[in-house]
Amino acid sequence: MTPLQPIVAIDGPAGSGKSTVAKAVAKKLGLFYIDTGAMYRALALKARQENIDPNDTPAVVALAKAIDLTMSYDRHTGALRILLDGRDVSEDIRRPEITEHVSTIAKNEDVRHRMVELQRQFAAGKSAILEGRDIATVVFPDAYKKFFLDAQSEERVKRRYLEMKEKNIAVPENHIRRDIQNRDHIDSTRACAPLKKAPDAVYIDTTHMTIDEVIAAVIAEIQR
Repeated sequence: MTPLQPIVAIDGPAGSGKSTVAKAVAKKLGLFYIDTGAMYRALALKARQENIDPNDTPAVVALAKAIDLTMSYDRHTGALRILLDGRDVSEDIRRPEITEHVSTIAKNEDVRHRMVELQRQFAAGKSAILEGRDIATVVFPDAYKKFFLDAQSEERVKRRYLEMKEKNIAVPENHIRRDIQNRDHIDSTRACAPLKKAPDAVYIDTTHMTIDEVIAAVIAEIQR
């Protein structure tokens, strides 16, 4: 599979800086930005709205196949809006009660197949940057440029805690630590499309780097 336009893929675990870096790079280079993790979050939110147990595989798969999900991205402002059933849920999908169910839903093979289908549709005909867990290995294995961002676990916990604090979402740091450890385990051990570095992806350890340094490194590699 060869995308019609250059695709940049960024993978990595929670808190590694994927979203922040991808958004900034998209804005600087005029790329369409796609947050694939937000799609699984939207599905988790829909399941919660419909009182569907995340472990109820048939029900979750049916929901994924019927979901009305779109993305609206403004290249000038860098703002990404996630629309579920026509309603903006960009903030709702970041709530802690949604986060705790995302990995459970995302490990379902049929759900992932549906999400990959949508991700390819969203990127069709565009020069885009996608970030997630399996972009370079599954969604766009022939991407123009591939990156794997990583960071030490405690640094990722700290970043996520500060992110939640800035959004006025009160979550104890130990809860965030437990959630990240759980997500790391599920994402890296699931049978379908586990989190892993693509052999030809550029590995960047962001632990001791500033966001601007990471952004500069990614852009420099893209423009090589």
